[in-house]
Amino acid sequence: MPVKYLVTGAAGHLGKAVVTDLLQCGMDDIRVLVMPDDPEAADLPGTVEKLEGDILDKETLQRFFTAPNDTELVVLHCAGIVSTSMKPSKKLYEVNVTGTKNIVDACVERSVKKLVYVSSIHAMPTLPRGQMMREIERFDPARVIGPYAKTKAEATTYVRAAAENGLDASIVYPCGIIGPYDQGRGNLTQMIIEFCTGRLPVGLKSRFDFVDVRDVAAGIVSAAHRGGRGEGYILGNRQISIPEMFELLHRETGRKRTRFFAPMWLAKAGLPFALLAYRLRRRRPLFCSYSLHTLSCNSLYSHDKAARELGYRPRPFEETIRDTVAWLKGKGRI
Repeated sequence: MPVKYLVTGAAGHLGKAVVTDLLQCGMDDIRVLVMPDDPEAADLPGTVEKLEGDILDKETLQRFFTAPNDTELVVLHCAGIVSTSMKPSKKLYEVNVTGTKNIVDACVERSVKKLVYVSSIHAMPTLPRGQMMREIERFDPARVIGPYAKTKAEATTYVRAAAENGLDASIVYPCGIIGPYDQGRGNLTQMIIEFCTGRLPVGLKSRFDFVDVRDVAAGIVSAAHRGGRGEGYILGNRQISIPEMFELLHRETGRKRTRFFAPMWLAKAGLPFALLAYRLRRRRPLFCSYSLHTLSCNSLYSHDKAARELGYRPRPFEETIRDTVAWLKGKGRI
């Protein structure tokens, strides 16, 4: 029976990587949902069927899910808003929660073969520093910090409930996504650009689990074929310190080494002044109170389950830095 892959958020950093991975695996019957007039959609391969619309518009979703009766549908729901703001946002809730509910409801109505929902590790409560974090079964927005994390926890609960009621849905929890092909201005991409252009003389004493966008995409595609119903999978790599990342960037670019890395207490104390400096320069700040909170917390995540059940194998971080720098140079951004 023929299979059609439906991808939401395909114009984003992760969505494009998912489409690329599908094509590389020979799965070429792909329909993507992109926002009307999204300039990033132009970079999607011409062989991919593009449908303009919105996950908040149920009429759009009817067209998105339309297929011949003998075609099985596999839905990869990557669309969402990533936000580091501590202020609740109606748009954030609508896209991350209501939009996900619309996708799940359409999957149930259409009896799709498989749904893979891209959640986030931030949907899970953070354990004390030093404790290894693994997949959990129950999610509660009240137990996580920040509007983004709360929306992801609520949406994940809805997906899990649908799986308990029979929908073949798997969930993935990516760690900090980094890597080439970011056409936008993701914070990690911006940080690499600022280092490579000599505008970041000071670093931060912190660490996080950073993972290559291509590995996350491969994990999502694998979950579509091997993921268990109702099962979740952390897609991470390992803890990478900011000093280690900057040293790798130095070796790759020859840029001057960063000699000073501010401790977290100093970064938090100086944040208001840093935000003012960025505002005066009309540049988007690299850090905010939420991102500093995240970087100061435990980030020990185990991807053993994904390795065991999905065959997930993240690449060395050195390769991610090398390929990211090469891609940014090719685009004239550094």
